[in-house]
Order: sequence, then structure tokens, then C-alpha cells
Amino acid sequence: MTYTAPVTEISAALNDIAGLTELIEDGLFPDLDTDLVEAILEEAGKFASERIAPLNRQGDSQGAKLENGVVQMPEGWRTVYRQWREAGWAGLAGSGDYGGQGLPVLVSMAVGEMWQSACMSFALNPMLTQGAAETIAHFGSDELKQSYLPKLVSGEWSGTMLLTEPHAGSDLSTLRTIAMPQDDGSYLLSGTKIFITFGEHDLVENIVHLVLARTPDAPPGTGGISLFLVPKILMNSDGSLGERNDVHCLSLEHKLGIHASPTCVMQMGDKGGAKGWLVGEETRGLAAMFTMMNRARLAVGVQGTAIAERAFQQARGFAGERKQGRGPDGKQTAIVDHPDVKRMLLSMKAKTSASRAICLMTARMIDIAERGSDETAQAMASLLTPVAKAFSTDMGVEVASEGIQVHGGMGYIEETGAAQHLRDARIAPIYEGTNGIQAIDLVARKIPKGGGEAVRRHIASLREIVADVGASNVPEFGDTAVCLKDAITALEEATAFLLGKLADDTATALAGASAYTRLFGIASGAVYMARGALKQARGGNASAGGAVTLARYYAENHAVEAPGLAKSIVGGASWVLPGAGDAVTG
Repeated sequence: MTYTAPVTEISAALNDIAGLTELIEDGLFPDLDTDLVEAILEEAGKFASERIAPLNRQGDSQGAKLENGVVQMPEGWRTVYRQWREAGWAGLAGSGDYGGQGLPVLVSMAVGEMWQSACMSFALNPMLTQGAAETIAHFGSDELKQSYLPKLVSGEWSGTMLLTEPHAGSDLSTLRTIAMPQDDGSYLLSGTKIFITFGEHDLVENIVHLVLARTPDAPPGTGGISLFLVPKILMNSDGSLGERNDVHCLSLEHKLGIHASPTCVMQMGDKGGAKGWLVGEETRGLAAMFTMMNRARLAVGVQGTAIAERAFQQARGFAGERKQGRGPDGKQTAIVDHPDVKRMLLSMKAKTSASRAICLMTARMIDIAERGSDETAQAMASLLTPVAKAFSTDMGVEVASEGIQVHGGMGYIEETGAAQHLRDARIAPIYEGTNGIQAIDLVARKIPKGGGEAVRRHIASLREIVADVGASNVPEFGDTAVCLKDAITALEEATAFLLGKLADDTATALAGASAYTRLFGIASGAVYMARGALKQARGGNASAGGAVTLARYYAENHAVEAPGLAKSIVGGASWVLPGAGDAVTG
């Protein structure tokens, strides 16, 4: 099944939901206009559909291979990557000071969805490279910036982050990698890191690793972690590439999905230590790394949307061609005409649209915060990021699973390609901080910040949109406004309950964290979809009817889950707290 980038739908979400047009008109992006954005989306869509998408099945079947210490990518990947880089796509969001185009995060994430839909394994490499470049730009010395950023921004080199160790998992406080200071200001690093995406590959000449490690006298815990830049190949004084650094790939993981994305076990220090340089301040490495991780978390949320879109397109295509059963006229009919298949396809498309809306609204807040120095927008970006990551990746898995169901037995057979989407999507709720960790972050850190001001402001903004929908007198919305109002009330009640519990009963609050994250995503996504549909209806857009129908479907079939989720948050904690029984332990 081929992939066709949904340029029209992504453009509508950018403008009608995330308000890109208004931001341009307000002067937030002085070098950008709507025609340029449309041209970028169109060209990116063509490249994704025509050049990257054909790599998806091939990459899944061939995978990345480690031979003599070198990871070899599947056939044809080097050519497509070179074409992608030479076309300037790598520098889309990069700083203009280092050869990038400096486009908004909104545009970058919209285009990124197309890369991820076309081939998630391919898109992981530039996603991490962009994050590495942003971290160096924020915290690196001038020398590191001048030496490494032009190559990273252009895509000539790639970047990674080396966090996890075999014994540690998500608990970074127990990291053991050591960085020994040297007389010339550099450090020699020794240690083992696991789960390193694109830690080794043959698409580029050099790979720049950002490594979390401890200096010898660092205090224990996360407060003793520093961040270091460790290149695969060291640079000579004239800027040319020199000798190989003491960092190499020991092995590749054999994974459920994303087979063409090499997941490496990386070793440093076999020959005395990998040479590296401090990024930011000593013992402040985790704060610096979170610059990369937070942007990566939004990008992973976009991955969830992207895989959902790809799975939906495949299921829709299959349903239109597959003949089974008979219609009222007695003739055999395509399964797309069966009510339950229609329901599944509507569910897939609506969940995709809701997650896309949340991701783009998060990107909007990041752009306003960074370009307008708006602290309110920064608080909103911080609030929405864990929701964008967790909710959207959960939707990616759900939609990919529904896609297999639409295919019936054929979906369970690898030949159709539907199963690959589920296998690929399943990692997204796990990496860049599991969705459980995102839920803890949302409940324990984000909603109580500033006394709960940001979440209350968010809920108030949702209420304004719903009031607008209710007053619009567009009959096609049906009970949309009523369902959305109930969903927001549920979100507000659950929020108040959690804020109250955080003061003296954190365990009960955290027991409801995952349900709250889903509730937050469902309510917000539903309202954002209605916002976009209403704007299209008022503007006389030709596709307004479809947008209104989809928003209504999501409100009347999925937003109605919100009160039940709120009830489980308020009353369901006792089942998972100590002394709740032997159901788990047996």
C-alpha cells in the first residue's frame, strides 16, 4: 500500500486549528508567508510519498546489519538520504546562523509527520540530529557550535543522545559512565550505553554523540550528571576528519519493529577513553539534555500521528477494494460499505486528527514562547508536551491495531503490510520517557506548577471554543457542543481532585495519572477538532462538511469517554495502592 501525504489536511490543521496564518499576520514569523508554507508542504509531501515511502517495506524486511563494527543500512537508503539532504530538508528548522532555514516548529513538525508516515525508521535519524543541534546551540561553547553545528544542521553529520545504561533503564540517577578531565580541557569517557537509535550507521561520515556521564568527584544522583559531546571521528585542527574516537557499536538489538532503525549498544573506553567535551556546565547535564528530550517527545508524539495516518490510509484503501458480503441489491459489495467497517475507519481518522491537533497546538505554543518570549506560552508548551507525546503515541497504537482489524485475517499476515504499522508504532509509547512517565510528569509537575494556573487557563480556553461551537447554529454539529461541555467538566473535576491530592496523598494522584493524561488528550483533541471544523464552516471551505462530520463523530463517540475516565481517577486509586489485594501478586 502506497502513502500519499495528506497535505490538504495537514495544512488545514496548521491554519484552522493551530492558527499559523494568524501568527504570520501578527508578525511572529517575519520571513514567512502562507504561500511559502504551502509550497514547502507540497514539495515535502511529494518527496515523502515518492522517495521515502518506498523504503518502508524494504527497510522492514532487510533491516540494518552490523558487520565488522559498521552498521549497513538497507539497499537504496544512502541514495535517498543524500537526495533528502541535498534538497535542503535537513536544515528546515535549523538556525540560519549555521546554514539552516530557521522555520517555525509548527512547520517543522508538520513536515516531520510526512517523513514519519512515509518511513518511521528513516525519519528517526534526522529527528535526533535536529535535537542534538538544538542542544548544542543552547548550551555548547562557541567553539563547539562553530565546529559541529554547520554539519549537523545540513545533515552531513548526524546526532544521537546516549542516556540509558544496561542497569539503569529510565532511572538516570544511577548512571555509571565516567568522564575523566584532561589537561587540554577535554574529557575521556568510559562506559556502556544501550538503546541508542542510529548510534552507528553508514548514511553520514560522522556521528555526534551527546553523552550523559559523571566526573570523578560528582555527587550521586541526577545532580551529579554532566553532558558531553563525543564525536565518532575526531576533527583535525583544520576542520577535516581525523582519527576514529574510542566509541563503537558492540551489537544491534533485534526488535519488534522499526527494523531499519539501528538500535545500538555503544561502548566507550576500550582503548583508554572516548574523547569528549563538556556541553554546558558540569553537573548540569540533565537540564541540558532535556532541551533535546522535550523536543524529541513532541516529535515522538508526531510519530504516533504519522503511523496512525499511514495505517488509516492502508485500511481505507483495502476496505475499498476488498469484496465481501452483499448489499441490498444482492450484489457483492466492498467492505467499506459495511457499517462496522465505516465505524472503524471513522474512529481511525478521528483519532489521527485529534492527535495531530494536539501536537500542532503544542508546537504553536513552543513557537510563541521562543519567538515572542512569552512566559504564558512557555507554561502551556510545558503542560501540553507530555500529553502530545503520550496521547498521540497511544492513538498511533490503537489506530494501527484497528487497521489490522479492518483487514481481517489479511491484516494478520505480513504480506499486506498492515502488521508493520502496529509493530513500528508500539515503540513510541515506550521511548523518550514511557507514557507512564509522561503521565507522572503531567500530574506531579505540570498541572500544579504555578498553583495550577496553566491548566486552569487551558480549560478556560477550551470552554471558550465550545461556547463558540454551541452558538454557531451549524446544525451539522448535532450534539457536539453538549458532549464537549461534558468532557471539559470531567477534565476540570479530575484536575481539581488531583491538585487537592498532590498536597498530602501523592500516591492516589499518581494512581490516576495515566487515565488523566488520556482524559486530557480526549477532551483537548475533541475541542481542537471542533475549532478547526467551525472555522472551515464559517469560511465556506469546500471540505468543511467532512471536518464537521469528523469533529461530531469524535465528540459523540470518543469525548463521551471523559466522564468515565474522571470517575476512575477520582474513585479508582484504591485498586492499585498498597494493601489493595492479591490480584497482581497472586
